[in-house]
Formats: sequence, structure tokens, C-alpha cells
Amino acid sequence: CRCNMGKKVNNIFFCLFAISWVAPTAYYGGSQECILSGIMSVNGKKVLHMDRNPYYGGESASITPLEDLYKRFNIPGAPPASMGRGRDWNVDLIPKFLMANGQLVKMLLFTEVTRYLDFKVTEGSFVYKGGKIYKVPSTEAEALASSLMGLFEKRRFRKFLVYVANFDENDPRTFEGVDPKKTAMREVYKKFDLGQDVIDFTGHALALYRTDDYLDQPCCETINRIKLYSESLARYGKSPYLYPLYGLGELPQGFARLSAIYGGTYMLNKPIEEIIVQNGKVIGVKSEGEIARCKQLICDPSYVKDRVEKVGQVIRVICILSHPIKNTSDANSCQIIIPQNQVNRKSDIYVCMISSAHNVAAQGKYIAIASTTVETKEPEKEIRPALELLEPIEQKFVSISDLLVPKDLGTDSQIFISRTYDATTHFETTCDDIKDIYKRMTGSEFDFEEMKKAPDDFCPAK
Repeated sequence: CRCNMGKKVNNIFFCLFAISWVAPTAYYGGSQECILSGIMSVNGKKVLHMDRNPYYGGESASITPLEDLYKRFNIPGAPPASMGRGRDWNVDLIPKFLMANGQLVKMLLFTEVTRYLDFKVTEGSFVYKGGKIYKVPSTEAEALASSLMGLFEKRRFRKFLVYVANFDENDPRTFEGVDPKKTAMREVYKKFDLGQDVIDFTGHALALYRTDDYLDQPCCETINRIKLYSESLARYGKSPYLYPLYGLGELPQGFARLSAIYGGTYMLNKPIEEIIVQNGKVIGVKSEGEIARCKQLICDPSYVKDRVEKVGQVIRVICILSHPIKNTSDANSCQIIIPQNQVNRKSDIYVCMISSAHNVAAQGKYIAIASTTVETKEPEKEIRPALELLEPIEQKFVSISDLLVPKDLGTDSQIFISRTYDATTHFETTCDDIKDIYKRMTGSEFDFEEMKKAPDDFCPAK
């Protein structure tokens, strides 16, 4: 329709909704499905992507205008005039940043979706300790300057960072007596005589674990996670995180455009009436009386509630602010991690903040989203430590979502179901899910070595 080709374009779109489709793969749902549809289209597969919503991205959409957000959360009345024009707002429902050297950036490069998106480097990464916010030290220089630690602990932490930077799981000379496949991470911390507070921010703000379960697991993955954080930070400077201008909803839109270029078809506002299964295997999807036939189906859990199970809940609170978060050097964007031990919990609390600098809010306004895994019957009380960091809050939007996972791998039915979004504010766990679905669908690993471009070709806005 953007091509201004008049009635011919409209007729083509009308026909798309009126005929039955035969496609090897059909998709519907959120970002995982959009990313997979783009990847499969690039790989030469015929793709049909259907979405019951009138917008892209499902659960990971960005809501605009602001009036629609008020309606979605049943907030009475209209937004006050002080919040500016409703069209100036693009509010994410799920808080996420991209690791600058992480898996999603590599997927964006592999599929060349970067041509449709602009990114901005997040200004800071912070950790909560003893009721205060501190910048996360992740380099030798920052470790020595940080007020998080005493003088002697700084030296020990610096030695630990040097060890991590030099560590190569393929080179035993870098192990220094540690077996990366057997030695628990708890033992590595003990080797460098690191205290509990340092262990907290290292495991949760650098390695980005949600709980302390990792302490008794082999150290290799934790060391690689810390290396990823440091490498991502080194790429652009201020922090290891990137954020797309105009909101996370731009990501599924970008992959939808990519899919269309490679022959895929995308249908918004398309109701799903029935998944048709024959002899235990999917053969199509029924919508508005017509059948889209397919050999494989990828969808989010909301479309197949009988094939998923609940494993927990996540609470998210979207907060509109008229000020930057205190003690973040007036950053226009940042992430704050509250490690579990600091607030006597089993899982971390996350805060991710963006602003008008990212074209997601009116001038002078900020959007902060707090999230955590629900552990009690009073989730709003659990998230309170994060909200206290944000006060005064102009308006809150609270949601509690079920964490859903597929009951089976989908290899028999050829119905592949993604996991719902967890409480983390990065895309690494989402990318793990995408790679897992890809492997189940194709029988082979997603190979980053086949990328068409190197990461250095990707340059976000300052």
C-alpha cells in the first residue's frame, strides 16, 4: 500500500485474504516467530505468517498511541495533557535490550534486517547494593575506580577479570588449574577470594543469571557469559546494550519486511479458528472459513493452550516518569539489576529505562519497566524495591503473565511452540529458544559462521 499503486495493490491484498494457501511453513505470534520467518525466508523456504492482532510482534509489541496503552490496561480517562501527543509514544510491553555482541545482533546481521532499523547505545548498566545504585564495573580500570568494593577486593576482582579475558576453553594453558567442564563456578570465585557482594554483581549483572543455581554448575558457561558482557561493552563504550529507535516493535516489523522481500506473506488482523491435524501431524490452519495448508507450523503458546504448560509467572510494571532515575548520572537510558540476595529473594529484579531520546516517549519523558519472576501471592509487593528507585511515578501499568513452555518438542506433530518471555531484560534467552526451534525444525544447528556480514558492519547511532 505504501507504493501508491492504487486499486491494483488493494486488490492483491484482498485476494491474499480470500484464497487458500499452500506453504511449507506457517507462523504466527511474537518476535521469535517473526525472526524465524525471516531466517527461513532467507534460506529459501516458502513462508506464510499470520497474526490475530492488528499490529506486529504479539506479546513483544510496542503500543502506540499512548491512548491505546491506557485502554489496554483499563486505565479510566485519557492521558493528561502533560504527557504530550499520544503519537509520540511507542511503549514496549516486554522490556528487552540487545547485547551488542550477542546472538540477536548476529541474527540481524545474518538476515540483513539492520537495513530497516536504527539503534542507540544504552547509556549505563547499574547494580543495586545496600539500597543504592552503582555502575557495574566490567573492565580492569572500572574495577579499580568502583566504589562497590574495598581496595583489596578491587585488586582481587581485577585479577579475576584478567583471568576471564585471557580464558579460552580450547586452550588448556589459560585454565590455571581450572577444569571448565567440571570445576563449579563457586570454586572459581573461591580461587580469587571474592566476597559475597562481588559474587552477586558478577553473577547477576555481568553473567546475567537470574538465580544462584549457576554457582554449582561447571564454570565454562559463566566465564563465557562474562566475556560476552565485556566484549559487548568494548564494542561501543557506554554499556553493552543496544536499543532500537521507535521501540522493540521495530524488530518484528523488520523481519516481516525481510520475509516479504524473499517471497514470504504476512497477514495482520487474521483470526485463527483451528489448527488442522491429520494422523497426529499438522496439515493446515483454518481462518475465516479458508484453509492455509502447511507442512510445519510455528506459533507462540497463546495459540495452542492445550499443548503448553505453566511453569511460573512474571510481573511487569511499566512506569511513566518525568525525570531520569536517581544516581544514574541523568542517563537517558539504562539497565538496573537488583540481585536476589540484596532483597532476600530467589530471583533478580530488573529495571530497564528508555526515553524521548529513543523516539518512544514525549519530550522530557521517560519509560521505566520493572520486571521479576513471581515468587509469592503478592507480586506487586515483590517488585516494590524497583519501584522505589523510580519514584515519583506519573503513571503505572501493571501486568502479570504466565510463563508457558511446550509440552513436547513438536517433531512428531510438526507444531513448534516458542516459550513466553522471561523476566530478563536482554534477548539472549529468547535467542536460545529461536535456535532450539530452528534445530528441531531443520535437524541442524543455526550456524553463525554462515553470516553474510561481520559484526563490525553494524554501527548504531550515538
